[in-house]
Amino acid sequence: MKEKKEKIDTKEIFSESNIITIIHQGQEYQLRITKSDKLILTK
Repeated sequence: MKEKKEKIDTKEIFSESNIITIIHQGQEYQLRITKSDKLILTK
């Protein structure tokens, strides 16, 4: 089975905040943009 690859610009998902919450298999993760403009994913 081929995986569908999708691209999302961070400007779309971080339009009003620098932290978003992602739910994966019932677990919450925070994706944030740091002051040095890097992405960090934490549980």
